[in-house]
Amino acid sequence: MSNVAFITGASRGIGFACARRLAQEGWDIVVAAKTVEPNPKLPGTIFTAAEALREFGTEIFPVQCNVREADSVRSATNATLDKFGRVDAVVNNAGALWWRDMDETPLNKFDLVMEVNARGAYAVTEAFLPTMKAQKSGHVINMSPPIDLTVVPGHIAYMISKFGMTMIACGIAEEFEDFNIRGTALWPKTLIESYATVNFGMGTPQMWRKADILADATLEILRHPEKSNGKALIDEDFLREVGYTDFDQYRCVEDGSPVELSATTMRAARS
Repeated sequence: MSNVAFITGASRGIGFACARRLAQEGWDIVVAAKTVEPNPKLPGTIFTAAEALREFGTEIFPVQCNVREADSVRSATNATLDKFGRVDAVVNNAGALWWRDMDETPLNKFDLVMEVNARGAYAVTEAFLPTMKAQKSGHVINMSPPIDLTVVPGHIAYMISKFGMTMIACGIAEEFEDFNIRGTALWPKTLIESYATVNFGMGTPQMWRKADILADATLEILRHPEKSNGKALIDEDFLREVGYTDFDQYRCVEDGSPVELSATTMRAARS
């Protein structure tokens, strides 16, 4: 019986890269995202992603899921369990980005990042907890950073939402230790090529790494729970810990020089 991964935001970008990497390793994949109709500004739907992933020969199940809506999350959860009867990994990748000072962040933007990031990760995790408890296994991976207050200025709303995701991942590792449920937060060391970085004009390909580095880190987190459980990890640092040495493979361009994420570079990238 194959392992099953439920991945939000899996129709494109980082979520799709994670889905592809796990499918390559024999995982069945639930492509959970809200896009079901083509959008010229955001290529990829749950159906096009699922079709692309089927080349690896595992079971690929596209499910519409808007993480801001409780009924949508519950419907996606039920559909997944009806199909597979279990879930082994929940990857909360769906995200909303807003990098602005507080006086440039109206309440509707605060609500957006909170509802998609912190609340969305909470809703999806909470929905699958009864099943993970019953099967006494499961791993939740949230795409969120170690808590570092130096990055808060200039990104107050966004970092509140992302640190909330980290608290969920680290908290469930302790709360549900007796049920063998693990939790990990994962964050990139550098800017990552995605539709967010492209559409928000956050640097250039010379500054980015491919999403494949986060996909590899996701796989290794699941392979090495003894090293990842209850932690907030940086992709490159963790991959080095488990034996990776070639990081040039993740450059978007051959002569690229990926820029490390920091308070300074985050401010520079958004300008």
